[in-house]
Amino acid sequence: MENPYPSQYLTINQIRLHYKTAGPIDGDPVVLLHGFPEFWYGWRNQIPALTEAGYRVIIPDQRGYHLSDKPRGIRNYSLDLLAEDVVALIDALGYERVHLAGHDWGAVVAWWVAMHSPSRVNRLAILNGPHPYVMFQNLLHNRNQRRRSWYMFFFQLPFLPELLLSQNGHERALRLLKSSSLSGSFSSEDLSQYRQAWSQPRAWTGMINWYRAIRRRVGGKGSAVRVQVPVLLIWGEKDAAFEPVMVEQSLKFCSAGRLELVPRAAHWVQHDAADKVNAWLVDFFRQ
Repeated sequence: MENPYPSQYLTINQIRLHYKTAGPIDGDPVVLLHGFPEFWYGWRNQIPALTEAGYRVIIPDQRGYHLSDKPRGIRNYSLDLLAEDVVALIDALGYERVHLAGHDWGAVVAWWVAMHSPSRVNRLAILNGPHPYVMFQNLLHNRNQRRRSWYMFFFQLPFLPELLLSQNGHERALRLLKSSSLSGSFSSEDLSQYRQAWSQPRAWTGMINWYRAIRRRVGGKGSAVRVQVPVLLIWGEKDAAFEPVMVEQSLKFCSAGRLELVPRAAHWVQHDAADKVNAWLVDFFRQ
């Protein structure tokens, strides 16, 4: 498949970061943060809609993913460092403030940036990713959420998760995408793109190290922060990874929050309901 968005690289925060840009250079900047186990391509359905609306779209491969650096050591994947990558990218591109959107793990990083660097964010869009404090509290006190999050505990093991996910051409990971999304959300071409990204050296270790590092940080007082910038929370209600109760709990951490539920969509809401998500994002960032 021909890629209409040329690859670009920046050295920031002691790593080499790969990213894509699209849309008019003078458009309002929108930074899109992918989740696990995706990469910039996870926003493929949103990029055209945002650029047609006049936005300058910046889509990085976050550290540990695809063509960005994958530093060794769990300490190099702390949530503070992941958020600093985003702020450093904003700085390097010469922006004072951006609209920020994140899905899944990208949502966690987006929450963190808005919580601790609010002067850099105009508006925050969160797709199927609970507020970090809400996630931590539910892991502690909600048995059903612990059951849903079994994979997070499994990922704490060394070596074995990487081995199982990479076997047979990443068959298990590809099956996960298809089984946890609506039929047709991921085409065979899409799955080929993911397989190629996961085949990069040390890719699975880089991605899984996000999980290995998170247990060391999120439970602190710094995670119980209200978000002061306007927030749009988009949530696929068929999400198998997160308890529904966390949606309203997360909204309570927003000083100016709005919730849009998608009854038929699953965890991959930007794929399962692309047209709805696109319309909401364009409208929200214009306000």
